[in-house]
Amino acid sequence: MNNTRHDTSVIDQMPTVMGADGQFHAVDDEVDLSDTTPEAWVALLFFWALGLTVFYQFFTRYALNNSAAWTEEIARYLLIATVFTGAAIGVGKNNHIQVDFFYRYMPAVLGRFMATLVDVVRIAFFGAATVLTWQMMERLGSYKMTIIDLPMNLVYGVCMAGFAAMCLRATWVAVHHWRRGFSVLERPESTMQDRD
Repeated sequence: MNNTRHDTSVIDQMPTVMGADGQFHAVDDEVDLSDTTPEAWVALLFFWALGLTVFYQFFTRYALNNSAAWTEEIARYLLIATVFTGAAIGVGKNNHIQVDFFYRYMPAVLGRFMATLVDVVRIAFFGAATVLTWQMMERLGSYKMTIIDLPMNLVYGVCMAGFAAMCLRATWVAVHHWRRGFSVLERPESTMQDRD
């Protein structure tokens, strides 16, 4: 009986969506965009450009029966731009795929060392990718896109900017880890917003 009474009180304390009048009374939380990063706005811009391009492709193909040839190539490049720009968001939030299993069994000192090593290697990787993309752009020179008469370096320039943003965000994450003394690898329950 006590369990039933306890369960009922927990249910009574839960927020309800449907009122006593049988109508839904849902209230949306206030939208706060103040913590949106610059790369998130750029990724959103690329995403909307991609969506409009794909819609135009669909409209010309199925409504006008005269498909615009340039849309497939440009949609591919806009998807690349969205991914490389959006990847910087994932690096900044530190929520890319990671394996924290072994950190549970490591001594704390070794876990701290390995987590710091992961931060350093991540920064080095994104820095090297930025430099290699720049070198590839120099070799491409004035190479043009297949259908549109625009330089391919526009696409690779966005990739390089994405790698550079990832390198900066990885550096920011590493500094955050060093200041608070642990990383998500060592304490999987923590987030980038945790202070202690």
